[in-house]
Amino acid sequence: MIYYLILINIAGFISMLIDKYRSTHHLWRISEKTLLLLAVLGGSIGSYIGMQMAHHKVSKKKFSVGIPLMIILQILILTYLLLGPNKSIMG
Repeated sequence: MIYYLILINIAGFISMLIDKYRSTHHLWRISEKTLLLLAVLGGSIGSYIGMQMAHHKVSKKKFSVGIPLMIILQILILTYLLLGPNKSIMG
């Protein structure tokens, strides 16, 4: 699972940088649907870092609000999966 999360976050990060480059050079773009899909599939942290570094999609609410919410949700899901339903973070 850790290798998957690393790869999907790298993909999310790189896709934001590529789309920003393409937008400034008037080239074929990566669809917003694809960018959001990469984030939903576990690449939200990489996508967010790419957004901030390239200053890309930061004014669009579905990205500026949606991606941070995905990060929170994915952290909660990952915590639940790692700790299980009968365990707590506090011990």
